[in-house]
Amino acid sequence: MESSETPKTMRARELQLRLEQGEAIQLVDVREDAELELARLVHPVLHLPLSRSAEWVDRLGELLSHDRPIVVLCHAGVRSWQLGCWLIQAQGYGAVWNLQGGIDSWSLEVDSSVPRY
Repeated sequence: MESSETPKTMRARELQLRLEQGEAIQLVDVREDAELELARLVHPVLHLPLSRSAEWVDRLGELLSHDRPIVVLCHAGVRSWQLGCWLIQAQGYGAVWNLQGGIDSWSLEVDSSVPRY
């Protein structure tokens, strides 16, 4: 099995295809509440805002399975990259992807009804 210290990159169209095929991906959105209200995926996401990590860090093992792939997203892909690295390096998660370009790329490449901000 391939080991990496950083998340792999996934494009929005690939994520859409994998979700449509029913893959059991855990979607993690690290944006703030106000950002989530502005633009959100139609797919279920686990909302773990980075600024409020103290509220969820102790429950991470209950919230995220080590046995299913994880795709982390934010607005443009920077904050999600940071969480993805932390999940791999500090928490031992293996199958972690960062949504390249974040929700913004989802709006441009997959679903134009998702507002850009």
